[in-house]
Amino acid sequence: MLRPTVLFLFLACAVSLSRSAVVLENGMPILWAQTAGQVTDLPIQNGIVTPDPWNFLHRMSLYRLMIAATDPFMGSMGTGTGENPMWGLTVQLGWFLTSGRLADPTGATTCGLQTGDTMCVSTQSWWSCVSYLVSALPFLSAAQQGFLGEGVQVQMQVPEGVEDYCTTYADCTTRYPDAMAKWDAYFTGLKTSAESALPENEKKDSILGLYWAAQMASIYSASACNAKMSSYSSPEVTFVNSWLNSAEYVSAANFHSTLEKSSKFSIPLPSRVLQEGDSPPNIADLSQEENHTLSVFSWMKNMNSLLGGSLVRMWRSAMCSATTREKGREMLEQLMLNPSFATSTFLSIISGMTTSC
Repeated sequence: MLRPTVLFLFLACAVSLSRSAVVLENGMPILWAQTAGQVTDLPIQNGIVTPDPWNFLHRMSLYRLMIAATDPFMGSMGTGTGENPMWGLTVQLGWFLTSGRLADPTGATTCGLQTGDTMCVSTQSWWSCVSYLVSALPFLSAAQQGFLGEGVQVQMQVPEGVEDYCTTYADCTTRYPDAMAKWDAYFTGLKTSAESALPENEKKDSILGLYWAAQMASIYSASACNAKMSSYSSPEVTFVNSWLNSAEYVSAANFHSTLEKSSKFSIPLPSRVLQEGDSPPNIADLSQEENHTLSVFSWMKNMNSLLGGSLVRMWRSAMCSATTREKGREMLEQLMLNPSFATSTFLSIISGMTTSC
């Protein structure tokens, strides 16, 4: 349990050869079988659960345990086993790993590199910093709300000398009050929804709304990670900013981040950290799909900037009902996965949807 296998080396080679993101293994997130199946599989010291989120398997375990704990409240999501919206974060974490984004970008250590500990998650990585905010924070909230068992207490491990990460519910609530409050609202909302007499589609929309409000609050807290961007190339920093911008559209549409859909959206993401000189859509060692994704992300970010932020505001305005949010999710899928879907079409549809609200 919690032991990496040679699979990671195979996956890393597959990434370097195929240049497409590897996010699943036998239909499940990468190394899923190696993660903790129950809370007691994690380290426990003096009666306190002490996961090490700087180890990939531990960080992925946080998601596995939260998904298992919340699945009983997910009846409105659908009948499949991959309907829990938190599956999206597991797939995202797998992409972070195989694309090298959890590794130390400073070159000071071999953390996360093939020449070092491949399961190491670097405290210096911007991507792992953001990932911490959408893994450790919800896990601490879930424990506080009783989803992990009666009276379960949690304290995250942190490398010696590292002080810029919160480790307990109280600590994280002090540092990130809005994010923790919204994760609390999400977990308590699951219990409320289970007892609600609302139609299933309305329950689903409500749960997804609470989920994305919490996830975006964590992402907005990523300003605490900004100093770590200095270790990356300008193309990677540009991608970081456009990736953050894309989250505005996904969240406003209450995207149902199932295991299947999240995998489709992750496969076209860049399978390596971008370097100086990389210029989409003409990065030779990335696939056509990856180049397309980078171009779309860049277009959305640049267009929003040119319009003074009004593109995001228009999109949010258009996502005014469960019906338009459903249409929005379909349109995002076309934009990201269908190269023939013109960006001009995207703009005209948004305008039309906005006037219907």
